[in-house]
Amino acid sequence: MIVQIGEIPIHIRTDNPGFQEMLNKRYRNFITPSNPAAITLSVELLAEANTQDLDLAVSGNKDLWTIQRGDFFSTYNPTLRQGNVRQTANPWSIDALIRIIHSLELARNRGFLLHAASAIVNKRAFIFTGASGAGKTTISRLAPKSASLLTDEISCIRREGEVFRAWGTPFAGELATPGDNVSAPIAALYFLRHAPENRIAELSPAEALRRIMKNILFFAEDPELVQLVFSTAAEFLERTPVFRLEFKPDASIWDLIS
Repeated sequence: MIVQIGEIPIHIRTDNPGFQEMLNKRYRNFITPSNPAAITLSVELLAEANTQDLDLAVSGNKDLWTIQRGDFFSTYNPTLRQGNVRQTANPWSIDALIRIIHSLELARNRGFLLHAASAIVNKRAFIFTGASGAGKTTISRLAPKSASLLTDEISCIRREGEVFRAWGTPFAGELATPGDNVSAPIAALYFLRHAPENRIAELSPAEALRRIMKNILFFAEDPELVQLVFSTAAEFLERTPVFRLEFKPDASIWDLIS
């Protein structure tokens, strides 16, 4: 099966029909039958995993990355764009691995994954980021019925030509629903905060950069890739209107946003 997120297709190879059926349901909006896969992951299923140490560790270089957590172990060659993973038949291990590999690939392609909700309204994408509890799922629930919800948890942002776009992802938060597999140019980025009243204020690119780096998902301690992510984030903020958004849980907030 081929799972495509943010125009990066991943071919997941497994000889277990039950595991494939489970992944088909989880990534149903993002499965494509025809695109040639840029990345290939071969899955070896284990009877049980060592779950004593769940801390994530990502290490390596341009030739080979080792990605491991208590519930899976993987190696990935970024040059050949091929990887192997050993895990039990659960969706969370492969889901975590896909996020990590996407973060590595996006770093080299003027993009990044952001801990943020996002939605498309009137053909424009709006991004909402903040710490856990800031209101990402709340503002997703309040979105207009005509909106395309891209995610309430992890947004895919990537430069295409001279424009930064947001893509839907299957990485869901409290809504537990995969996003729509669509994309649109980004109209604005909002840093969220719950408040008694709706209020919006502009942020400078420097202040926004300080804040956004806390919410970008990147796990590798590689100086070159870290610098690429940093420079892409800075460029994104220079090209995108950025605001601090204080809001109350009422659908009227979308009149202020869009």
